[in-house]
Amino acid sequence: MAPIPERDVFGLIHAPLGRDGQIAAALLQEAGLVAKIASTLDALVVDLNENAAFAVMTEEALRSVDLRPLVSWIETQPSWSDLPFIILTARGGGPERNPAAARLSEVLGNVSFVERPFHPTTFISVARSAMRARRRQYEASARMEALDEGERRLQTALEAGRLGAWELDLATNGLTTSPTCREIFGRSPEDGFTYEDLLQAIHPDDLARMTEAVRNTMETGADYAIAYRTVWPDGSVHGAEIRAQLHRDRTGRPIKLVGVSADITERLQAEEQQRHLNEMLEERVAERTRELQEAHRLVLAEVSQRERAEEQLRHAQKMEAIGQLTGGVAHDFNNLLMAVLGNLELIRKHVAGDAKATRLIDGALQGAQRGASLTQRLLAFARRQDLQVGPVNLAGLVTEMEDLLQRSVGSRIAIEVAVPERLPPVSADANQVELALLNLAVNARDAMPDGGTIRIELKEAEQPAVSESLAPGRYVLLSVIDQGQGMDAATLEKAIEPFFSTKELGKGTGLGLSMVHGLALQLDGRLKLTSALGQGTTAELWIPVSTSESHEKKQEVAAAGPRNEAGPKRILLVDDDVLIAMSSADMLADLGHEVVEAYSGKEALSLIDGGATFDLLITDYSMPGMTGAELAKAARDRMPGLPIVLASGYADLPSGVEIDVARLPKPYSQDQLAHMLGKLL
Repeated sequence: MAPIPERDVFGLIHAPLGRDGQIAAALLQEAGLVAKIASTLDALVVDLNENAAFAVMTEEALRSVDLRPLVSWIETQPSWSDLPFIILTARGGGPERNPAAARLSEVLGNVSFVERPFHPTTFISVARSAMRARRRQYEASARMEALDEGERRLQTALEAGRLGAWELDLATNGLTTSPTCREIFGRSPEDGFTYEDLLQAIHPDDLARMTEAVRNTMETGADYAIAYRTVWPDGSVHGAEIRAQLHRDRTGRPIKLVGVSADITERLQAEEQQRHLNEMLEERVAERTRELQEAHRLVLAEVSQRERAEEQLRHAQKMEAIGQLTGGVAHDFNNLLMAVLGNLELIRKHVAGDAKATRLIDGALQGAQRGASLTQRLLAFARRQDLQVGPVNLAGLVTEMEDLLQRSVGSRIAIEVAVPERLPPVSADANQVELALLNLAVNARDAMPDGGTIRIELKEAEQPAVSESLAPGRYVLLSVIDQGQGMDAATLEKAIEPFFSTKELGKGTGLGLSMVHGLALQLDGRLKLTSALGQGTTAELWIPVSTSESHEKKQEVAAAGPRNEAGPKRILLVDDDVLIAMSSADMLADLGHEVVEAYSGKEALSLIDGGATFDLLITDYSMPGMTGAELAKAARDRMPGLPIVLASGYADLPSGVEIDVARLPKPYSQDQLAHMLGKLL
């Protein structure tokens, strides 16, 4: 079945309360998607068909109703179909907060939960993801039907040509034959036919020639082709022609012979009776052979195409799941590091003079700070943050990463770094460049399984004129050069394609170079690969020179200045995590400020509505019921001049959230907190 046209695809919406259905329909139409509202569950089931891309339902609509018609429809879907359901819930989709979610997931199968109130961008994103998933199902169905049609054509060709198919396992001598093949050796379709039966069925005068042909194919890999006489159980003599190819495993060891057989009894009789027809008979055999090879080539090509499509689908699903899991874990780990770093800083002050305790605390702080750096890389991998482009000292970044790179590539690989003394800063995201350099180094290591040297060079270059991939201007080249196996022209051309990998199955995602290539494009630069077989590979990352003024000296002056020149202030601290709130409150109190804690946006607004006055509001972003952005807008409505700091474990807010407040990424130190207060107060 070919994919259905865009205009015929629609999303079904079932929301008996009315408002949610209208909102969802409006959002879908605004996003260019067709929406259809079903007022009852029965009406929704009636409207379900293969043209439905997904169904949107409220959690309330599924309570106390008979789900059996819907379940019956789901169970009778075609094998390729897995209709996505989007459930609008007020309690999230997790089993801890919403036990009913587990039941809905089990009943409906392919379910995504959107917690209300939801942001339009979130809902549209989920709807588009469901649409893309549905279209992939249609495409997979079309491919499967095409493959089935190919198999039917091959089977028809075999039957039309009276060709029998067979397969011989070389390890066990297990022989698998088609009914036509068994008929060629005088057996009925119901009879068993083993390899020993085959040997006994060959004419004694031809047996040695047959075994020699098998041995030659196994030793040289040449195609197996032989014609010999057969003796049927009734004693009559017939002729059979056998053709096959040798299949090997990944180590090159022969594992099986796969081929076809044909009854050539009439041909042998004709050769005996009329030798002058030999040329004609040879021509017919040659034509039949060409047809067989073409049919075999077609089926191999179709099988290969199907395997590639399935492998790409598995990679995409795996990377999507890993990205979602990684982003959530990194965000939660950022929050935990917030409490660890804050408490360690305060403890360090209380053990001043105790050298051993100070050394231990400093070690713990360094470990926590490395963890914070790691979470930034994880968030970048999960695409949960945008690029933080600014002036970056690329020479310092490469030098600081030298130890990390050496640990990553192992002791068999040597790292050489060539950094000039003076190099202008580049316009880039430091964390993303670190991740790109690490990817390039790991790829270079994998290209040298027997060890070698990876050389990392930095140099300034000028692009004088416009090219296809690069604007004119000044650039800094980050080069990673290996002494590995190198790539031929065909491999080099595909190297940056997503999911393309030269590594063994399961040892690479095929995303490393494509991620570096994508980063280069985002930075208005480029990734240039140069390689040849046996001569290693050079990867050059071209990054534009920064035109922004460096703020390092200003930051140093600000960090070294007094931390509390404005005097004690009354600060409202809002965070749903009690551990983090307590740690942040202790840091603020240690700076000399009065701190009032609240654990939700609603509680914070109650304090403001009750007449409490504050000099500053510090709030977390991700909180149940009311986000920090929503709290900031509500607080600004009540207190227009109130300074607000928005703290979050994500480096950037979700797309569509725009608010003019100061940002403080978690985990933050007391010095960073004091610096932020100094700027605002």
